[in-house]
Amino acid sequence: MKTLKEKLFKTIDEINERIIEIRHDIHKHPELSGQEEHTKYLAKGILEANGYKITESEEHYGLIADLIVDESAKTVAIRADMDGLPIQEQTGKPYASVIDGIMHACGHDSHTAIALGAAIAMATHKDELPGNIRFIFQPSEESKEGGSVEMIEDGALRGVSAIFGLHAYPYLHSGKIGYKYGVMLASADIFTIEIFGKAAHGARPHEGVDAILVTSMIVNSLNHIVSRRIDPLHPAVISLGTIEGGTAANIICDHVLLKGTVRTINEGVRKNIPTMMESSIEGVCKSMGATYKFEYQFGQPELINHDSMVDIIVGEAKDIIGEENCVDLVDPVMGGEDFSEYLQIVPGAFFRLGTGNEEKQTTVPQHNSRFDVDDDALQVGMKIMSASALEALTKEDA
Repeated sequence: MKTLKEKLFKTIDEINERIIEIRHDIHKHPELSGQEEHTKYLAKGILEANGYKITESEEHYGLIADLIVDESAKTVAIRADMDGLPIQEQTGKPYASVIDGIMHACGHDSHTAIALGAAIAMATHKDELPGNIRFIFQPSEESKEGGSVEMIEDGALRGVSAIFGLHAYPYLHSGKIGYKYGVMLASADIFTIEIFGKAAHGARPHEGVDAILVTSMIVNSLNHIVSRRIDPLHPAVISLGTIEGGTAANIICDHVLLKGTVRTINEGVRKNIPTMMESSIEGVCKSMGATYKFEYQFGQPELINHDSMVDIIVGEAKDIIGEENCVDLVDPVMGGEDFSEYLQIVPGAFFRLGTGNEEKQTTVPQHNSRFDVDDDALQVGMKIMSASALEALTKEDA
């Protein structure tokens, strides 16, 4: 007699081509953060047709979909993000984006398709499930605020005992996964600096306060924080992404605007960096006769996996794809991911789904105009997600 996992896997095999078609549809019609209308209603139609109870918001395009077996039973959640990026696609694939200037350059189309496939498989065998399954289809992961907080406020984690998520990963070959115990991804904060000087004729710089010169000194000073004021055993990144200032070649600039990001994997370091930054900015401005405005916004915290949940993912993945295809990533990455917000509240784990395949041209890094996902990875993602959720439902301590 087949086990429930075997039945789930058989269903996943049967619907695999359909899930690939769904992924291509989503990829072809990408939507920016906060605009995921097409993706939401595509997902909603599939979920309702499979008996899911849908909870939606008037404030955003996120969805909470519940497969309720027993109101008093345990609930395990699977999360997928849905938004694309403002990049012009150049893959040349038949299912390439038809929306000018927008594409799925991070793989969220595959995340959504995988979750929908797992949802269909779970619904097909609802009568045999030992508990309830919740699927969280989240908007705005790519936005600076992150959509996970909105979903949590809407009750996405209410009654949930464990949660799982994944991310497409072109650095691992399709058919492999990457896992990480503890801190997997960095916190992601943003900052804005405004420098106010005094305009003057370019031929008479002594009559003004050169905001561009002040800015150059501040940029240099900020880059010394990581190398000289932070313990090298605690990685941190301070990056300036934009600098805007000046109006003409012969005018001493009186205003410069800078924007950037800070990444850390240590909360103590993270809390101290804004103070270090402001002291550097203030010191330079005082010495040069300029003034400043500094705004620092704390974003998503570090993504910290729970060991027992990683154990579940790795255990299931070894059975599905073999131990040799389960890669311990060892070191954290300085990228951010708002799945971290869920892990602050309930136990869970996040893993990397290998999507790289040189023959299919899917080894290009994310946030690139030629990024794409190997469709063969979807089947692996569906099986590991479904099996992990099922295992978490049956474990007493999960």
